[in-house]
Amino acid sequence: MKYRDYYEILGVDKNASQKEIKSAYRKLAKKYHPDLNQGDSKAQDKLKEINEAYEVLSDKDKKQKYDTFGSNYDFANGANFDPSQYGYTYSSTGNSGNFSDFFDMFFGNSNTSGGFSFSDIFSDSKFGKGRRTKETRQRYNTEVEVSLEEAYNGSNKSISFYLNNKQINIDLKIPAGITPGKKIKVKGEKYGVLGDIYFKVKISGADNLKGLDVYESLDIYPWQAALGDSVTVKTLSGRIKLKIPKNIKGGSKLRIQGKGFKDMKKNTGDLYIKFNIVNPEKLSEEQIKLYEELKSIS
Repeated sequence: MKYRDYYEILGVDKNASQKEIKSAYRKLAKKYHPDLNQGDSKAQDKLKEINEAYEVLSDKDKKQKYDTFGSNYDFANGANFDPSQYGYTYSSTGNSGNFSDFFDMFFGNSNTSGGFSFSDIFSDSKFGKGRRTKETRQRYNTEVEVSLEEAYNGSNKSISFYLNNKQINIDLKIPAGITPGKKIKVKGEKYGVLGDIYFKVKISGADNLKGLDVYESLDIYPWQAALGDSVTVKTLSGRIKLKIPKNIKGGSKLRIQGKGFKDMKKNTGDLYIKFNIVNPEKLSEEQIKLYEELKSIS
């Protein structure tokens, strides 16, 4: 029989906390989820290993029994050993489902029910005084990513994911002015889910957002920097005419009041534009002559 190192399978230390074990399981379960690896038998086998490892390490009694055996012998993951030499008599009971013979040797005589599903990837149930209260609704956490423009203006997103081995399709309304980290609550009953689904908002392009202020860069030519100019720039609330001051230096910033991000309470930030002085990719002969003349008189 092959020894299974459940810690190695999940990629965690033997002293890992339950939080670390669950986090590692979530990441791997998402990575090898059937929807992302359709027709890949190796991914399916890997997922079975991950589920088996989490079944043991997430259960206090199973983990203690496994650790007690493993601490007495120096096994390597995948190494063959004879169970009878260690006081075990193996006979499959069929209780272990899709788990390995190694799992069945330890836990096959117990009433194992699997204990988890893909809902663990999302689930975040709340408990009081060590027991779940009747008033507490099941809570599922996941994420939704939107652009800065979608967060500013609001939008509708069609989202599809699996929960409890069932495909859920949700038309999620993104409210205008939502900021990074905020959560959108959806009542699951409408979609055949008992409980609430919370979508944590991630905003692509949020690096340009500091509070409610938006920071952008604008490339200008040397003559625009020296002589000033009027250009059209795009903001979250629409296009505006921008006057470039004369003799502006590269790296200088211009503040445009009230043209930043507007949150759900109608608070509005400012837009800061940083000027980068650049040359055209190709200069005409006339432009080159003018540069040479400028150089000679400077």
